[in-house]
Amino acid sequence: MSQRSTGGEAIVRSFAGGVLPPDDVVVTALRAGDEAMFAALLDTWSGGMLRVARSYVTTDSFAEEVVQDTWLAVIGGIDDFEGRSSVKTWVYRILINTAKKRSVRESRTLPWSFFEADGDRGGDKWHGPVPEGGWRETPAAWPTPEGEALAAEMRGLIAEALARLPPRQRVVLTLRDVEGYSSDEVCEMLEISAANQRVLLHRAREAVRGWLADYFESVKQPD
Repeated sequence: MSQRSTGGEAIVRSFAGGVLPPDDVVVTALRAGDEAMFAALLDTWSGGMLRVARSYVTTDSFAEEVVQDTWLAVIGGIDDFEGRSSVKTWVYRILINTAKKRSVRESRTLPWSFFEADGDRGGDKWHGPVPEGGWRETPAAWPTPEGEALAAEMRGLIAEALARLPPRQRVVLTLRDVEGYSSDEVCEMLEISAANQRVLLHRAREAVRGWLADYFESVKQPD
């Protein structure tokens, strides 16, 4: 980015709490090389981008490289942005495509094509439409985290459970339940159908819930 400024510093300061200006303001500032606007995007989006990238690659350092490559592509491609989607969706599409390419280079045990259809297969136990969601709260029988140590343990367990999911399920669950995006936003980012998104999300939530329930059952103290 150049040192030029379009008044972006004042604009960014006026949108406190991580709330960014409208897309047209963001695009104009980025095209003008406004470093304050770019810094605001980095601060607001990079954390979530790292988590999504980590859904595709095997190490944190690879995820960081994916995010860095994404931002370089954003800087280089902002003049070609046509506004057919939101800026955020456009950035996340670049991120996801970059992460997919990186995952292929990592030569995982199973090729990406193995997972490409996992949201489209009817499956053994899936009959009829899968309900949106499936779960958002832990079962009532699960213990409530008490104190920082137990909360940290819970975060670690969830991260471990996420890592066990197939890539497409993992990224959908990360976008929906970790990053809080809507189903429409996820469909647009991943370029998948609403039905496909529902199936992937439902399967991912059920798998994670099952793994965590099994864990708590195994450590459950006798009355």
